[in-house]
Amino acid sequence: MPLSAPPRDATGAIVPHDHEEIRGEDGIIRRVSEQQLVNDEKVGGRRISSKVLKASSGPNGGMSVDLQRQIEEAGYDAREYVTTPRWFGAIRFEAAALRTLGFQVGFDPLPENPHHGEVWGDFKKNQQALRERCTWFVQIPNCSL
Repeated sequence: MPLSAPPRDATGAIVPHDHEEIRGEDGIIRRVSEQQLVNDEKVGGRRISSKVLKASSGPNGGMSVDLQRQIEEAGYDAREYVTTPRWFGAIRFEAAALRTLGFQVGFDPLPENPHHGEVWGDFKKNQQALRERCTWFVQIPNCSL
């Protein structure tokens, strides 16, 4: 079932919000690129960097995500949908886990991605907690979380 339209300000920009129709058990997917990986001797290889767990810049910048249930309800395989040559890995959170940390999980459809969402909140304060709550959705070989 499609989500209701998200709130927008007078300029049409998305307003940070916690979308009621995004359920606690819904998968919130964050794509991962090569630029978001670092070498780490402690893990004996690479790991995701803190860049993965940050908001974009801008006045209402959130962490860009894909909404798993909406992707699958539209008839797509979510793992294929979020994987491209640039975005060759992905991590997954449950919406409830993000909300327990004080984050808002919202719907922010884009022309090129109608299943796009955003996560807003204090990323600096919750960096380690976010890392502990994510799991691989599309695993990158020889890479740790």
